[in-house]
Amino acid sequence: MAPTAAVTVGSPTLVDLLVDWSFSPLPLVVVAVLAAAYVTGVRRLATKGRRWAPARTVSFLAGCAVVTVAVESGLATYDDSSFSVHVVQHLLLSMLGPVLLALGAPVTLALQAGSRRTQRGLLRVLHCPPAKVVTHPLVAWVLFGGSMFALYFSGLYELTLRNAYVHDLMHVHFLVVGMLFFWPIVGLDPSVWRLHHGFRLLYVFVALPFHAFLGIALLSAQEPLFAGHTLSDQRTGAGILWAVGDLLGLAAVAIVFAQWMAHEKRESAREDRYIDAAELTARLPESTGSPGASTAPGTPR
Repeated sequence: MAPTAAVTVGSPTLVDLLVDWSFSPLPLVVVAVLAAAYVTGVRRLATKGRRWAPARTVSFLAGCAVVTVAVESGLATYDDSSFSVHVVQHLLLSMLGPVLLALGAPVTLALQAGSRRTQRGLLRVLHCPPAKVVTHPLVAWVLFGGSMFALYFSGLYELTLRNAYVHDLMHVHFLVVGMLFFWPIVGLDPSVWRLHHGFRLLYVFVALPFHAFLGIALLSAQEPLFAGHTLSDQRTGAGILWAVGDLLGLAAVAIVFAQWMAHEKRESAREDRYIDAAELTARLPESTGSPGASTAPGTPR
């Protein structure tokens, strides 16, 4: 993408979005390398006789596909000329993509399939002070909500329209912030910040108003806030941000609730096995009898 100023054009059609791909090489290479590394890790586990859940693989590859669509398809071609297209791209990068990637548990896969050197290096990174700070749930929550408002009400969004490098950095920023936000909520990877499922639900619920408040603020504007965008397109984008953002947030709530129920079911089954084993151990002396408890008739005692 070349650095250009935004210009007002007609809204792209669905055909435009499906056909006009940008095919920027760097994002394609990065996503392809990540997907290939993931599949290689799954195969390495298989050679060791260890099974990796296919659903995790499907989820991670789907996340890679979502990111690719966001930065390579017509969404990337028209994201600087159509605010509504930009919003769709924004939601894919900051919400849907990160959720799918987190459900793929890539860190767990790297720890199980990687070499000892890889495992030690990865654990050092996960437990280093900077990582502990940026992965703290409160920090991630502030970054997730604050970044959206900062983008649209600080002049930063218009800067991304004029400078392609800032534009691309903003894509990376929202993808990373989305992963930081959703990783401790729906992710299956180890983390220094282990949240109870009940707190995870609360964590998502208090973040849901972000999209609603931002959408209302943009909808209530009586004139375009950004150069090159029409008021109708701005309001369409605001409606998408509000509605789809909340729907994706509720989907995350459903995922957390399902994980919580599955966790409780596993814990209940584990407790049942423990109780059964304890009862079996308690009955064992009764069934075998103590030495000398049973004697033949007439045997002197």
